[in-house]
Amino acid sequence: MIKWAIIFFLISVVAGVFGFTGISEAAAGIAKFLFVVFIVLTILVIVLGLAGVSML
Repeated sequence: MIKWAIIFFLISVVAGVFGFTGISEAAAGIAKFLFVVFIVLTILVIVLGLAGVSML
């Protein structure tokens, strides 16, 4: 999932360089959302791992 966030971030940067601000803003918004989801899932897995809950 982090791979997709990085891809959308790079799309945002490239679109911004070429002046496509609408595409750049949309890609940046998607990248932010994916980063937040990734962080939340990572914290959840760590907490459940410390609690001893197995995620199969």
